[in-house]
Amino acid sequence: MKLELELIGQQARQAARYLGLLSTEAKNEALLVIADALQDAHEPILAANAADLAAARAAGTSAALLDRMLLTPARLTAIAEDTRRLAALPDPVGARYEKQNLPNGLTLAKQRVPIGVIGVIYEARPNVTVDIAAICLKTGNATIMRGGSDIARSVAALSAVISGALERVGVPTAAVQSLTDPDRDLVRALLRLDRYVDMIIPRGGAGLHRFCLENATVPVITGGIGVVHLFVEASADLERAVPLIHNAKVQRPSVCNALDTLLVQRAIAPALLPQVAASLCADGVELRCDPASLAILTSHPDASSWSLVAAKPGDFGTEFIDLILSIKVVDDIDAALHHIHAYSSGHTEAILTEDAAMAQRFTNEVDAGAVFVNASTRFNDGGQFGLGAEVAVSTQKLHWRGPMGLEALTTFKWVGSGDYLRRA
Repeated sequence: MKLELELIGQQARQAARYLGLLSTEAKNEALLVIADALQDAHEPILAANAADLAAARAAGTSAALLDRMLLTPARLTAIAEDTRRLAALPDPVGARYEKQNLPNGLTLAKQRVPIGVIGVIYEARPNVTVDIAAICLKTGNATIMRGGSDIARSVAALSAVISGALERVGVPTAAVQSLTDPDRDLVRALLRLDRYVDMIIPRGGAGLHRFCLENATVPVITGGIGVVHLFVEASADLERAVPLIHNAKVQRPSVCNALDTLLVQRAIAPALLPQVAASLCADGVELRCDPASLAILTSHPDASSWSLVAAKPGDFGTEFIDLILSIKVVDDIDAALHHIHAYSSGHTEAILTEDAAMAQRFTNEVDAGAVFVNASTRFNDGGQFGLGAEVAVSTQKLHWRGPMGLEALTTFKWVGSGDYLRRA
């Protein structure tokens, strides 16, 4: 296994050298061929995915996780369209910026270059296979991917399509490689393949991130774990707040920017919370309430039709990835900020307010990759940010923060020039 992975690393490094010199036109052609191939091969891809889902259901996998695993004709078409849109985006590689003429006579600039070989370890979402392959190709990076065992058939089918497309356009198939062996020791070995791999991106739960951080000798970009809060301040427009909260929680509860904890200022809690409960519970959301919010909701005439549970300590600071929302009543913005500081994962935080001073204070004091004022947390996404695509959402502060689009998969080199210039 170690020798096989060593060979994979060597091949990826060689492919990265090739990709780094590939023209924008050639990279875009490869992306368009991949997109067409995905749609042409939809039947075997969907059949492989159906087998993964059947096995997952038999193992008792939750409905939310099954949704993350699911590929449909519509989703496969969307993946192909995303790949085509990526081809249409500007290529960051080779761009020079921050050019300056220095007093010593040197003309200096930064030039964007690929990072090299990107290792990606992910769980549950087979679409990530295409997302990673496409964004790495566009930025001239080779990639080594390892999908979760629960989506192994789907990953194998998608990887075969990508390899076939690369071969047709003359790009080394080693540019995109997937590890299909389920042995967890293979993940550990990939994390230590620092001779060939330049960066590791884990996409999964907290356990995967912790495993990577504890075992890697390759730099790791952590992110994607979203313990997401929304604070409704006393001046908020309650009528417009309810559908926004519904959107943040219900639109797609299995993703990292979905709402996990609702914080409501005490002065408006009796008016707002019953509206929130009626809206969310109608779509199957379970509300895990602190004592103050539980008292308000259980005293309402419609309480018997709502799914209300007394919150336990562990319900705060938890990424549910499901139709579950914890609720807490807070006295003021100080208490809200204190709660967020204690439980935030640094992914996405939001405030609803009509008070500009409160909005400014919230954005200044909350430490997160994305902070929203009067907007759904679901907007923390590379596509929604106009990046065209994302490889992950970083919650760390070194190199990149927030959605990682094309520029995030590049670094730079200094390029200096002179007229046979000598240092004095």
